[in-house]
Amino acid sequence: MNAPKQAQALQGCRHDAVPEEALRSRQPIHLPGLVRDWPATQACATAETAAAYLQGFWRDKRLTVFVADAAIDGRFFYSPDFTGFNYKSGGATLAQVMQKLSQQDRPAKEATIYVGSTPVDDYLPGFRAQNDLAFSAAEPPLVSFWLGTPTRVSAHFDFPDNIACAVAGRRLVTLFPPEQLPNLYIGPLHATPAGQPISLVDFKNPDWQAHPRFKQALAAAQTCLLEPGDALFIPSMWWHHIEALDPFNLLVNYWWCASPMYMGAPLTALLHGILSLRDLSPEVREVWRQLFDHYVFKADETTAAHIPEQARSWLAPLTETTGRQLRAELQNRLSR
Repeated sequence: MNAPKQAQALQGCRHDAVPEEALRSRQPIHLPGLVRDWPATQACATAETAAAYLQGFWRDKRLTVFVADAAIDGRFFYSPDFTGFNYKSGGATLAQVMQKLSQQDRPAKEATIYVGSTPVDDYLPGFRAQNDLAFSAAEPPLVSFWLGTPTRVSAHFDFPDNIACAVAGRRLVTLFPPEQLPNLYIGPLHATPAGQPISLVDFKNPDWQAHPRFKQALAAAQTCLLEPGDALFIPSMWWHHIEALDPFNLLVNYWWCASPMYMGAPLTALLHGILSLRDLSPEVREVWRQLFDHYVFKADETTAAHIPEQARSWLAPLTETTGRQLRAELQNRLSR
């Protein structure tokens, strides 16, 4: 089987002027050295030096920390019977987490330590004054940090666009275009390790009998090895599997949506579709598919052209006012 192709690289980028061509791309873009000059990248090469640097920004709050023994091989996942997960979670201060990460002889029961998406501005105020990206977005980005030992985050998608910046440690990212969904064997929607549905394929040891179509996904995949100081633009809805490779890893990422926040998350509409449409008869589902095509997927300026402009309301392009009115109507209907 051929190795996945490398994501396109855009050389010579700077953190104070992220190129628009990368942000407009619908393909992943590797941005080598984008945050190489961040003080954090210079200061956080090890857990010990990172502890000293990050503590200077720390707000007295407790982090959510995931811990597991060495048997999971860094893969935070479900329990064997899918009734729970293969890790435990708890609270700790940054100092406590960094002390554990600095220990080379951690007990086996705490061999794997992971702090997932944590808002930088809430937990490390002042960090972005020294370490930030300059780019334009319709809404202010959500900036988060992630740190831990070698870990594997199963393939998942995010609705927002994403720039992932490797501050400490290397990360291997494997990416799949959205249409590879059927070949990634996605798990439950109702219970997920981190809020997003994930691929059930073990990328280190695929079960080809259980997941034969994963070979097709790999044929369409792209990979990117992030060195400290590198960044990766991940377009909305691209599936991505992230493996942190080194004893200590720190990543900062930026999420933002091209659409305004009042429009909400499309995944909510998918879940409501499962509730109200999926189990209807095929004939009735087909009728509703036609309505969705008319009002959603194939909607254009002709859809409501026959209605007086002042009477189009939700059928006109949404504004913040009409968007919030529609959300209120949905909440009212769902509460019945």
